[in-house]
Amino acid sequence: MNIKTSWDLSVLEKDINKREKVKEETCKFINKWKDRNDYLSKPKILKEALDEYEQLNKTTFGQGEEGRGSAEDYYFWLKKQQDQNDPKIKAGFKNVEHFSKKISHNLMFFMHNLAHVPKPKQKDFLQSKELEKYHHFLERQFEKAKHLLSIEEEKILSLKAGPAADNWENMVSGFISKSEKEILTEENKTETKAFSDIMGLMNSQQKKVRDTASKAFNEIIKENLEVAEAEINSLLENKKIDDELRKFPKPESERLLVDDIAPEVVDALIEAVTEKFEVSKRYYALKAKLFGVKKLQYHERNVPYGKAEKNYAFEDSVKLVDTTFQHLDKKFSKILNAFLENGQVDVYPKKGKREGAFCVYWLISHPTFVMMNHTNKTDDVRTLAHEFGHAINNELIKEKQLSLYYGTPTSTAEVASTFMEDFVFSRILQEAEPELKLALMMQKLNDDVSSIMRQIACYKFERELHDTFRKKNYLSKEDLGALFQKHMESYMGTAVEQSPGAENWWVYWGHIRMMFYVYSYASGLLISKALQKKFRENPKFIEKVKEFLSTGLAESPKNIFSKLGIDITKKEFWVSGLKETEDLLNETEALAKKLGKI
Repeated sequence: MNIKTSWDLSVLEKDINKREKVKEETCKFINKWKDRNDYLSKPKILKEALDEYEQLNKTTFGQGEEGRGSAEDYYFWLKKQQDQNDPKIKAGFKNVEHFSKKISHNLMFFMHNLAHVPKPKQKDFLQSKELEKYHHFLERQFEKAKHLLSIEEEKILSLKAGPAADNWENMVSGFISKSEKEILTEENKTETKAFSDIMGLMNSQQKKVRDTASKAFNEIIKENLEVAEAEINSLLENKKIDDELRKFPKPESERLLVDDIAPEVVDALIEAVTEKFEVSKRYYALKAKLFGVKKLQYHERNVPYGKAEKNYAFEDSVKLVDTTFQHLDKKFSKILNAFLENGQVDVYPKKGKREGAFCVYWLISHPTFVMMNHTNKTDDVRTLAHEFGHAINNELIKEKQLSLYYGTPTSTAEVASTFMEDFVFSRILQEAEPELKLALMMQKLNDDVSSIMRQIACYKFERELHDTFRKKNYLSKEDLGALFQKHMESYMGTAVEQSPGAENWWVYWGHIRMMFYVYSYASGLLISKALQKKFRENPKFIEKVKEFLSTGLAESPKNIFSKLGIDITKKEFWVSGLKETEDLLNETEALAKKLGKI
């Protein structure tokens, strides 16, 4: 295989400076439908309009739920990830972004008009055979219409979002990110470090280092506590106002609507995970024993146990992931190899390149791209599998769905990625000697607890936070701290000390500003684990996994699983996924005893 380790963007580069063509195609659609209303009453004409809108989203300009502009937008966005400091790239991106915003604004009429079709006509459209392929798309628009205001009011809400919410959040996060403190480094030197470095050093395996880092972290948070109190109250009030205007019954209702997830599904998930908080409590108790302490301090809960490291050159990572994919399904391997040969993976870190890893798509007619920052660590192998889970998900959707269904609901976005990652992790474990195996298993448990129990505890904190605010209309920093600590303690148990200052850690947690987003970490991982279990019981189940992954936005998660004979509104489904983590904990405890560690 001829592996290319940098993106080949030539397929997008040819579309630079072709804005006239984009403008021509979008204006053609706008001019044809803007002043008409017959498509809002006649199924045959609506199908014609939707076919043209779908084609526009497919090849020219994305405007639907997952729409993101044109090929030129995509090109400059990708270039910006490769070099965040190049002023020419920044200018190019800003320039095309401005152009695309104007087009997007001009196209807004179509979705808004469609959403406001009278209810009797909505029923006709949803029952129409002519519109069958657009059924769920229309269903989603009509459901959203219940909470839409007039187009003028929508513009006002959009315009005030910055000063009412975004600016507050950016101010606090900006203050925190610019903070610096003197701390002890791992080289046993006292140095001034930025907030991001301090956060990393709290996970140092040297106790003095992590303790001084934690002290500095808490000082920074305390220094910003007063302004964060004002910020979070402003965000809560803004959310309350928006919910009242849009007539959402509960604070989380908007999130669940946008995510296409039924409230009863999330309720079943929360109930199942809450009843299994004993698993996370046992994990922290095990970790405390392995560290030789009665209790972990709050900042120590994520400190790695042992050295979960083995060197994997990128070619070795590819070989391991490819072998795993072939075991699951030959198609998965084929997609991996095609990406590597076609220059759809940017592999190595370099100056100016964005940190981390991701998988990104734009229009359905564009290639999907994966970014890595591979440094030959064990985690890099898992990351490669994780991001290719997303890539495989995208390619399967491309084969089956319309452009309007290209994407995944937030509630299931992490299913494919964690499904692939967990099978690759199992293969890494098979190759590991006992000490390394124990360290890897503890690391995996930490990831599972953080993604499942911690996020559900946070979701429950958010629920009580919004409900309490709507009763009191203002929450003091003491109120906020008490609520936060209550929910964090609920999943950690007595093996983690609620150290002084820990009650303020809500200040830097960006997810609670995204409003009820965090449940999706748990839902994605637990769905993945339930599917893994079914595959291990019957390898032919992979066909149903592929069917699920190819559905995209064409069905709600509830309906997708219903067709597979699975009811995700039942607590039992989520329990089956939780059992996978509980089984891993049992195995880890047994191995720790066998090695004489506890």
